Amino acid sequence: MHFSSEQRLDGGVLERDFTLGGIPGTLWTPEPAPNPTAAPTPLILLGHPGDLGRMRPRLLGRAAQAAADGFATATIELPGAGERPRLPALERARTELRRTMQAGETVGPDVIDALVLPLVDAAVPEWQAVLDALLALPGLGGPVGFSGGVIAVVTRLAVVEPRLTAAVLFAGSFVPAATLAEARRVTVPLHVLLQWDDAGNDRQASLDLFDAFGSAEKTLTANLGGHTGVPQHAGDAAAAFFRRHLR
Repeated sequence: MHFSSEQRLDGGVLERDFTLGGIPGTLWTPEPAPNPTAAPTPLILLGHPGDLGRMRPRLLGRAAQAAADGFATATIELPGAGERPRLPALERARTELRRTMQAGETVGPDVIDALVLPLVDAAVPEWQAVLDALLALPGLGGPVGFSGGVIAVVTRLAVVEPRLTAAVLFAGSFVPAATLAEARRVTVPLHVLLQWDDAGNDRQASLDLFDAFGSAEKTLTANLGGHTGVPQHAGDAAAAFFRRHLR
């Protein structure tokens, strides 16, 4: 892991950009406690739909909230997004998605699979490699949480990554049938946020996915509003969820 820049933000949060094997990302850590024998800082992985530069302001708000609770956070640029090399299969799927939506047609399962599953296959091993590197840094340790999306990526990660102990999931992306099947194997505590009026979200698919999760503890919070209209109190509830499970 190579750190390319660092700066101290408000509240003492240290922001460091990094690359790992061509994967760009950012790590935010809270101001260290004065006790050198303190327990390692828990870590929350921050998911987003792509284009880290565009998403940074929103991610920074989530990182600042987590730092105030004593948690480090980290994010990566998804494969094929931002300034990373394009993935031809994903580009073809996105072109077909745009054509389908512009024509007013229903987005079928073949388009959803082509759009989401290659991203899941590429992104999950990268998240695991970055997690390996982050937990090797001084002062960082488990437990590990995940906050955000893409929800199919996080579902797969929760199945294959035993270090993940709790997740806040953002509904609002397409859900392949394979993800519904994987959800039955997810057992970590979940807190799912759903925007009821999200124009780009198949609400029923999100509800079906929540129902499929095998977790003994799972909560669904639905609020009126569009994709980016998550109210502050919903974010507060998600933060409280992590305080319960990561401390």
